[in-house]
Amino acid sequence: MKRRDFIKTSAVLGLASTIPAFAIHKGLQKKYRIGILGYGDRGSGLHAVFNELPDLFEVTAVCDTLDFRLANVKNYADESSVKSHKDYRAMLEDTSLDAIVISTPLYLHFEHAKACLEAGKHIFLEKAMTHTVEQALSLQKIASNHTQQTIQIGHQYRYSPLYFKVKDYIRSGYLGKVTQIEVRWDRNGSWRRPVPNPELERQINWRMYHEYSGGLTAELLSHQIDFIDWAFETKPDSLFATGGIDYFKDGRETFDNVQVLARYDQAGMVGNFGATCSNAHEGYLFKIRGSKGTVSLFFNDGYFYPEADQLAELQQVDGVSGATKLNWMADKKGIRLIDEPLKDGSFYALTDFYRCIEENALPHSNVMNGGDTAIIVALANESLKDGQIKRLDS
Repeated sequence: MKRRDFIKTSAVLGLASTIPAFAIHKGLQKKYRIGILGYGDRGSGLHAVFNELPDLFEVTAVCDTLDFRLANVKNYADESSVKSHKDYRAMLEDTSLDAIVISTPLYLHFEHAKACLEAGKHIFLEKAMTHTVEQALSLQKIASNHTQQTIQIGHQYRYSPLYFKVKDYIRSGYLGKVTQIEVRWDRNGSWRRPVPNPELERQINWRMYHEYSGGLTAELLSHQIDFIDWAFETKPDSLFATGGIDYFKDGRETFDNVQVLARYDQAGMVGNFGATCSNAHEGYLFKIRGSKGTVSLFFNDGYFYPEADQLAELQQVDGVSGATKLNWMADKKGIRLIDEPLKDGSFYALTDFYRCIEENALPHSNVMNGGDTAIIVALANESLKDGQIKRLDS
């Protein structure tokens, strides 16, 4: 192997050094007081993550319209230290609160984000950013008038050390020319929640109804769609989606079986994003296929499988390089991307949320790129309904 080729190829050994470290910050300026708007599974789950960051944040208020959800505060905090609200406007009047987490149903995201901005609060807004294209564009415009407030969107892959490393592999050319993305996020279950009172059906099972939800595309596939936009610094030029209520004939409106096909003309790629509620065999699958190799991702783990000629070259380099050794699989056909256990993606995202508030810095997942992803998701859902190809404006 020529020396220049050796240097170029062995650089893969040092990719991890470029991954940002979302560490606990030294010399903290203050602890921020947090209100959680929407205290279902996601909101209460984020409360647990905030509890892992006691030097950075303190949850002092929660808000939900359902009493049984508010009762869950006792599982995460001393109830006397957290004020409970049923009306979010009352919570926003609390001037002691620095930031609001918005983890309400998708159709409420725009209304709640707008109100939080007008109340002067920093925002951590769960994905997808908004329910419609118009809402995304409007929130982007409103945010431009609130530049001193941090608005972070909950696309967590933009904070995971694993996904940062994959982005680095792509940027550095180790996958070669990528042409295909394959995504599945499957389950075998109805996605339906128990309802103590039939009158609460739409409030609890909001994901089942078009008026409130973006269905599987928004709730699951938006993560991978957003990652591709970020990793390749591109957006699809056109997309087509198909699906149906093919298994659970239970009165739902959002589909239980979907497939989104995205064409990235400028990048020369095809993206296949699919989800079903009636088969969990593969569960989570995320593959990025290039001319030099494939990245295969799971929730908190990932592998790089070089093509045959690249495999031989990497094995040769790893045998003579003085750098940190590659973490080869037992069969020596693939390289594990992460050497140590990872925390939940929310931990990294919320840690960086603190940095962005402190420094008035733009989050990796922000109102502009989060809005772009929300628009793609909304158009995919439009295609699901009308069966038409959708084109995105440049």
